[in-house]
Parts: sequence; C-alpha cells; structure tokens
Amino acid sequence: MKIFEFLFKSSKTNVIFAIMAGIISGACSTAVIAMINYILNLDNSRTYQTILAFVGLCLMTLLSSLLSGYLLIRLAQGSIIQLRLDLSKRILSTPLRKLEEQGAPRLLAVLTDDVMSIMNAITVSPMLIINLVIVLGCLGYMSYLSLPVLGIGLAFMMIAFLTYQLLMKFANKHLLNAREKQDELFGHFNALTRGTKELKTNSRRRKAFFDNQLNPTVRGLYQSTVKGMTIYTFAGNWGQLLFLFFIGIVLFLGPTMSMVNSKILVGYTLAILYMITPLVTILNILPSFGRANISLKKIDSIGLSLAENELNEEESYETRFQTLEFKQLTHQYYREKEDLNFTLSIDNLVFKPGELIFLVGGNGSGKTTMAKMLTGLYLPDSGFILLDGKEINSRNLDQYRQLFSIVFSDFYLFDNLLGIEESKQEAEAKQYLELLQLNHKVKLEDGKFSTTDLSQGQRKRLALLTAYLEDRPFYVFDEWAADQDPIFKEIFYTKLLPDLKKRGKTVLVISHDDQYFHLAERVIKVDYGRIVSDIREVEVPSQTKELVREH
Repeated sequence: MKIFEFLFKSSKTNVIFAIMAGIISGACSTAVIAMINYILNLDNSRTYQTILAFVGLCLMTLLSSLLSGYLLIRLAQGSIIQLRLDLSKRILSTPLRKLEEQGAPRLLAVLTDDVMSIMNAITVSPMLIINLVIVLGCLGYMSYLSLPVLGIGLAFMMIAFLTYQLLMKFANKHLLNAREKQDELFGHFNALTRGTKELKTNSRRRKAFFDNQLNPTVRGLYQSTVKGMTIYTFAGNWGQLLFLFFIGIVLFLGPTMSMVNSKILVGYTLAILYMITPLVTILNILPSFGRANISLKKIDSIGLSLAENELNEEESYETRFQTLEFKQLTHQYYREKEDLNFTLSIDNLVFKPGELIFLVGGNGSGKTTMAKMLTGLYLPDSGFILLDGKEINSRNLDQYRQLFSIVFSDFYLFDNLLGIEESKQEAEAKQYLELLQLNHKVKLEDGKFSTTDLSQGQRKRLALLTAYLEDRPFYVFDEWAADQDPIFKEIFYTKLLPDLKKRGKTVLVISHDDQYFHLAERVIKVDYGRIVSDIREVEVPSQTKELVREH
C-alpha cells in the first residue's frame, strides 16, 4: 500500500523500531496463549515458577505493546505534520500556471479532504500493525501445534484474501468516483460562497444552480460513497464468515483427525478465540487505508512537484539592479473559454532603475500574463531573462522573484506584515497609513492590522502599504487604481508613483486610465500577446491621443 511507503519514507528508523517492538509484543502474546494451554494441560498443581513466568510474559506483552504503540503514534503524528508541511511546500514550488490550471477548489480538496483521509489512516496504523503482529504470532503458534490444521486455516484465509481483493477493486472504483465528485463539490461550494449575491438576487439562477449543479453532484457523491463503503462492509463480513467456518471445522472435524489430540484442540481454540478481535479490528481498519491510497494517488495525479532548487530560503536578495533584459521570450498556454492556445512573446525588452512604465492594451491582450512572466511567476517556454547580464535559470529563479513587489488585481491581503523587518513596521507603517488615508480605520498592532474588513479599494491601499514596506527595486501594479475613487486615483498617479520613481524604483503599471498616460516615461502597448509599440517619454505627448483612441 502507498500509505506504508509514505510512512516508511517519513522515518525509516522509527518504523523499524516500532515493528520490532510490535513483533516482540506479538511473540509475547503468542507465548501467553501457549502458557495458558500448557497450564490447562498440567496434571500436577501450578508451581511458583509457572506463576512467575505467566506474570512475566503478561508484563512483557504490556510493555512491548505500549512501546510499539507509542513509537507508532509518534511516527503517525509526525507523518501527518510532515505531510501538511510538504504539501504546502509543494504548492509553493509548483509553477503558478499549473496551480491555476488545477484551480483553487481542487487544491482545497487536497488540503482538506485528502489530508483528512490520509490522517485517519495514519492515526489507526499503530492499531493495524499491532493487531497484525498478534495474528501472525497466533498463526505461528498454530503451526507449532499442527501444520495440517493450519493448512486448512490458511486455505480459508487465502480464499478470503482473494475474494477481499476482488471486492476491493469494485469498492475503490466507486470511492475513486466519489473523490472526483468531491472536487466538483468544492467547485460548487466556491461558487456558492463567492456568488452569494448573484444567487440571492436571481431565483431562477439559484434554482438552476441547486437543481442542475449542486444537487446532482451531492447525490453522485452520496451514491458512490455508499456503494464503495457497502462493498467494504460486505468484504469484511465475508472474511469474518470464512473465519467462523474455519473455527467450525476445527471444533467439529478436529476430534475426528488422528493427528489432533485434545491438547492441540484446546490450543487451537485458544489461539482462534484470541485472534477474533485482532482480525475484526484489521478488517474494520482496512477501508481507511483504501481511501488513503486513493487520496495519495490523487495528490500525485494533480502534479504537485517539490522542486529541489526552486525555493530559496535565504533572507538576502538583490536590492538594486542596473539592467533587466528580456530576449526572445515565449509562453504558450491554453485558454479554455476561447478554446485555443494563446502565445505570449517578447522579442526584446529592457528595464532600468527609476523608470515609470505603463503597460496598456485591451482586455485579454496578455498584459497580466506578461507581468507574471516578467516577474518570474510564469516560466518562459523559450528565450532568456538577463539580470545585469546574468541569465536567470531554475537555480536563481526564486532569488530573482525577490526583486519585485507586486499588487495584482486578484491580490491576497495578509493580516500580518509577514517577512518585513520590525524596525520598519511601526514608524513607516504609520506614515504610509496616513499617506493612504487609512489611519482613521486601521492600526498596526504587533505587526498585525487591526482589521482587513474594508472595501476593495481600501484593501488595495493596505496591499500597497505592504509593498511600500517591502522596499523592493521593482514595483508592479496590475490595474491597482481600478477600485479607487477619483480623488485617490489622482493621488496614486500624481504623487505615489512619482515618489517611487524618485526613490530609484522601477515601476510597471498595468492601466486603462488613459488620462494619466502622459505621466509615464514609457507606454508599452500589448495586443494579442505581442508588444506592438514601446513609446518613449519624448514621444508620448504627441502620440498619447492616438494610443488612447486605439486602446
């Protein structure tokens, strides 16, 4: 099972020690059964040594079982923590384009539903291993008593195992379908939470959403889960039934076999009775491992890859640059809405410190995609990025990204000033809160905003404050002013952007606000993924109107 491979990779040493302790526990349990059988068949009275041996075996069984359980519990909980951290790192290491293709609902399903399934299996893994060792110990003792009788038992177990595996295939097929429905359900929940206003104000849309999307998915999830778990339950009961048949054979046919005497029969009866609880426990636990295996396969299937050199954990990064060049860059991706492959290309583009550049173009022209490629969030299919003449590759890509402070149109606002020096937080944050006219609504307390429950325009101002405090050499604003009122839009273009330019920052602004184009040193126009013009400062005043008309 993949779940055991996962556990073994988490900590080989702990797994080995836990299994060894479990083997000792199983051996001691088997020895206790043998001791009971021995005592029952004693002709003379119980001796002092026999009592001590029995008590000693019981204590050894208890201690070894506790040790094995403790080691396995530590291993299981450590593996759960490691899984969550590893998945988080994988998401951060996976190319942004691949994450966007998977979609937030599918990733959320992995981080919640799949992690929970794996966690449930890992949590019960100590119980499975300990009970499995006990069963194996009992089988070992039964082989010592009589190999022919054990052969009959193993034949029944083989039949049970083969039929169980066959039933598991059918069960897993339904559970895998249920897992796919889970992805759909998270997508519908995303639509439900983000589209509440639209659903509340249109009863037909609301009814169609429930009747045609949410309800069929929920029903499909219910049916697939019920079918899969019913087959699991039947398989477990079938295994128990075969085991009971084996008990009946031992009890009724055993006395008729010449090689089976009363002592062997008593020993077998004790061993079988002792095995019942561990076997039932194992059969009840196995469905959890089936679901966990499906979840692990799902995680593998969405392609979250942990790139060894992609994340740079060093805190130091370049605080300035002289030239940033993009040569013969291309990036191709599939646009589902338009059902076509879109290619973005940059033949030759150079940025220098202290430039204020506007990136303009129609909707869908590729402006945001270009910004993501320029900042290293999208990987080019071909071409070169040169920072002061040094080529950017997979080894220094993460360090390259640290050049940029970015506020995208679909930004996420953290409520803490994460990764910003404490010395900057108090004085500078207070200054910027006043500059951004937020000081009457938001306070900074121990590096945390007092509230982020603000309008979209005000939240963007807080995101801008965070970008200011990061103090990176290159700033990118993706239609930042779109949600601002006319007064603050004027402040952004005429005061904030020139201030960044005076500080030697390179500023790239994606904008539709054509009335401010004349403030830029350069206006770069993008049309269908290509740069069609790059107008310099001296040319802007005479050509702005033409650009505005085209835009």
